[in-house]
Amino acid sequence: MTKFMKAALASSVLVASVMGANAANAATATADAKANILQQVTVASDGSDLDFGTIVSGASAATVAINAAGAANCSAGIVCSGTTSAAGFDVTGTNGETVDISTDTTVLLTGPTDTMTASLTPSVTSMVLGGGDAFTVGGTLNVGAGQDDGAYVGNFTVTVSYQ
Repeated sequence: MTKFMKAALASSVLVASVMGANAANAATATADAKANILQQVTVASDGSDLDFGTIVSGASAATVAINAAGAANCSAGIVCSGTTSAAGFDVTGTNGETVDISTDTTVLLTGPTDTMTASLTPSVTSMVLGGGDAFTVGGTLNVGAGQDDGAYVGNFTVTVSYQ
């Protein structure tokens, strides 16, 4: 054997012994990969709007409050009549999961020549879904002194999201 061949053979024995030592010290482990899929949460109006009814304004500013059940409470100095209602919403998603509910804090109602602002109050701010889930939004309307007559409308947004 030549000197070169002896050196090559010695190198390959050394490499093999080092590689064998690493393989003897190796360890392995496994882990699971997981995913939990939730049905997309949806929210839709049930057809009931936030309706403050018919209001006769007075000489001073006043408020009309609609509770979660749709009942009105009018402050002194104004006359309230007609049908009132809270806005209603239906929620769907994965049963057993908790959702957060938020609304715009106010809504601007615009009339022919004037505006009014109402603060909004949802009946709940979270719920555990179980099928047939619903909530309402009431609010308090600020009626100005001598508020201009006419029909006032505005819209607001509700948001429902998984916790």
